[in-house]
Amino acid sequence: MPEDDNQAAAAASTAQRLIKKYPNRRLYDTSTSTYITLSEVKQLVMDGEPVAVRDAKTGDDLTRSILLQIILEEEAGGAPMFTEAVLANIIRFYGHAMQGFMGAYLEKNVQAFTEIQARMTEQSQVMTPEMWSKYMHLQSPMLKGMMGSYVEQSQAVFTQVQEQMQKQTEQMLGAFGIKQR
Repeated sequence: MPEDDNQAAAAASTAQRLIKKYPNRRLYDTSTSTYITLSEVKQLVMDGEPVAVRDAKTGDDLTRSILLQIILEEEAGGAPMFTEAVLANIIRFYGHAMQGFMGAYLEKNVQAFTEIQARMTEQSQVMTPEMWSKYMHLQSPMLKGMMGSYVEQSQAVFTQVQEQMQKQTEQMLGAFGIKQR
């Protein structure tokens, strides 16, 4: 069985575009055998390419730090996505009991929003600009349905978070011999 595990790990690693980061801060794309820039890594992500960034010397996974660096550059570039209030609130969740729940909540909401965007993009490709204009002005039921679906998914995730918190609270209080009413 260990051989099957190795094959599965090899298949998973080939599914991702491996980028090695060298001590001189250069990024090396092992797929093309060329050095690439951070903006080229951004373009790979934008194109939906799965990317993994590893330290060339230690093999440490640097993917998150590179993705955060791309976000930082985008935020500093003049058209920020996050307000200061949103960033401050995200920071407040670090170290908080809700940190894990918040990450899952954001991830599921961004995924749902991405799916809605993909459906709208798909629809817009078959419409002329005039049709699109009429479509947007009429506040189509489909658009309302998609946004309603997004809101429902968001509410469902929030409800799951609340239920998990309730269960954890009950377990913690139960460990101390306290029964909740």
